[in-house]
Amino acid sequence: MLARSAQGVYWMARYLARAGYLSRLLELQVQFLVDRSVEEIHFGWKRIYRCMKRLPPPGEQFLPEADEFALADSFTLADDLTFERSNPDSVWSAIASGRENARQMRHCISGEMWTCLNAAWLRIRDLEAVDIWRTPEVFYAQTRSEIHNFVGVADATMYRGAAWRFMRLGRAIERAQLAVPLLLAQIDLSRQTERRTLGWASMLRTHHALEAYGRVHGIEMKPDRVLDLLVADPSLPGSVLATVQAAATELGGLGGGPGVEADAAARRLAGRAEALILYDWPEASAPEELLERVDRSARDLHDAVLGAFVDYAIEDSPLR
Repeated sequence: MLARSAQGVYWMARYLARAGYLSRLLELQVQFLVDRSVEEIHFGWKRIYRCMKRLPPPGEQFLPEADEFALADSFTLADDLTFERSNPDSVWSAIASGRENARQMRHCISGEMWTCLNAAWLRIRDLEAVDIWRTPEVFYAQTRSEIHNFVGVADATMYRGAAWRFMRLGRAIERAQLAVPLLLAQIDLSRQTERRTLGWASMLRTHHALEAYGRVHGIEMKPDRVLDLLVADPSLPGSVLATVQAAATELGGLGGGPGVEADAAARRLAGRAEALILYDWPEASAPEELLERVDRSARDLHDAVLGAFVDYAIEDSPLR
C-alpha cells in the first residue's frame, strides 16, 4: 500500500474517533447543566480540557462560587470544543479533517462509507453553538451516532486489505491516546475534592460501561473498581487494554513496514503497553504512574507507526 494512502486512511480514522469520543464527553457534560452542582459541572469541564490537553478560552475560569455564570461559561466552553474552527481538536475540525482525508482516499474506502461521512459533515458544516444550544445533548448524540454508523458501514462494506487495518489501527491508537489522559485527569481531580466518588459514574457512562460495572461489582461505586474495569478488563471494548490489544492485532496483520527499525519499535511499544496492563497493573501501587507509562507508549507508538509505514528513510527499506 502506498505510504500516502496508508497515512490518509490512518488519519481519517483518528480524526473521526476523536470527534466521536469528544461528542460523547460533551453529550454527558451538557446533561449535567440541568441538575448538577457547579462543582460537578466545573469538574467535568476541567476533565475534558485535560483529556484534550488544551487550555480553556482566555478569560474562562472554573470558580466554584460563580454559580450564576456556570451556564454562560458552559456555552463558551462547549463552543470552543465543538465549533471553534481554530481549534484543531474541536468536533467540527475533527470531522472536517476526517472527511478531507476520506475525500483524498476515496479509492481506499467504499462508496457507502463516503456517503455516510459526507452526510454527517454536511449536517454540521454551517452550524454554530447558538444553533444547537436549546438541545445540545441531542446534537452530540446524533453526531456520535453518525460516527458509529460510519464505523458500522465500514465493517459491512470495506475490503479487508491494508487500508482496513490502517483504519482500525488509527482508531485504536486515537482511543488509547484519549482514554488514558482522561483517566489520569479523573484520578488527579478526584484527589482535589472531598467527594472521592465524584466523576467516576460519568467515566463509566463515557465508555458505555455502567451496566457492565453493575453486573460485575454491584451498585456501590468504588473508584478502584471503576479504574480496574476501564483499564484492564479485556471484555470491555472501550478499556485501555482492549484498545492496546486491538492496535497490536492490526500491526500484526499489516506485516513488516518499510521502515525496519521503526516497525520493530512499534511492535515493541504495543507489546510493552499490553504487558504493563496485563502483568504490572494488578500489583500497581501507584496506578497513575503506570498509566503515564502506557500514555507515553501510546504516543511513541503513533510516531513509530508513521516511521515504519509513512516517513521511513529510503535507505532503511529492505530490498524487495
